[in-house]
Amino acid sequence: MNTNFQDLFSVRGKVALVTGGSRGIGEMIAAGFLAQGAKVYISSRKAEVCEATAKRLSEGTGGTCIALPADLSTVEGCTHLAAELAKREARLDILVNNAGAAWGAPIETFPEVGWDKVMDTNVKGVFFLTQQCLPLLRAAAKDGAPARVINIGSIDGIKSATFDSFSYGASKAAVHHLTRFLAKRLTPERILVNAIAPGPYPTWMLSTGVGHGGATDGVDWSAVTQSNPSGRVGAPEDIAGLAIFLSSRAGEYVVGQTIASDGGIVASL
Repeated sequence: MNTNFQDLFSVRGKVALVTGGSRGIGEMIAAGFLAQGAKVYISSRKAEVCEATAKRLSEGTGGTCIALPADLSTVEGCTHLAAELAKREARLDILVNNAGAAWGAPIETFPEVGWDKVMDTNVKGVFFLTQQCLPLLRAAAKDGAPARVINIGSIDGIKSATFDSFSYGASKAAVHHLTRFLAKRLTPERILVNAIAPGPYPTWMLSTGVGHGGATDGVDWSAVTQSNPSGRVGAPEDIAGLAIFLSSRAGEYVVGQTIASDGGIVASL
């Protein structure tokens, strides 16, 4: 048996695009890639915030992080982002579709705008950005190692959510199934597609949902950890480590899967 375990988890020298990378889970994944030697582009709607995060991550990791702001709730925004990336790179090794939106309201008053905003960003944006990045992903796949697409879903797409976030849970279930569709279509082209379904992480989105107003530092998360078998929220190393695994040689035979990163919440249902 011929084996090569050298650089099994390496992403060094790879080019990655992380959407929704200015904060939260996207920032955690981007930081992990940078620390492991990848060149990372991050995207978010707010240009100033995106630029500030890219600067902070570059300085903090010693890597190269570049901001490419875009609104990924529209096809035009997806096309724009892919075109801007193509001006700078000849290939894209890793695409992380993390940009997302949420909306909470009682079922009796849940508005159409809350449905459309979430579905447009969380589902339409994932599909059309992947579509628009195909030339760059195909260029990367020709170099030997497969290109990777990682879609960020949620355990709310696997189980019923605690909050009245009807469109969010439905959108994330759609992302999980879209992942399987894309994997079947793109794997023969050496573009591997998987999804991660995060549970509770210390993000602005979770903080606002549990009444902490978006704060993530010095927050008591006990309201969301008491039912978690691990007794805690996720850490940056948890989500970044899984993304790195899926993007490296170690994860090359994992295709079309949705992997929960939740401390055991789904397993305990």
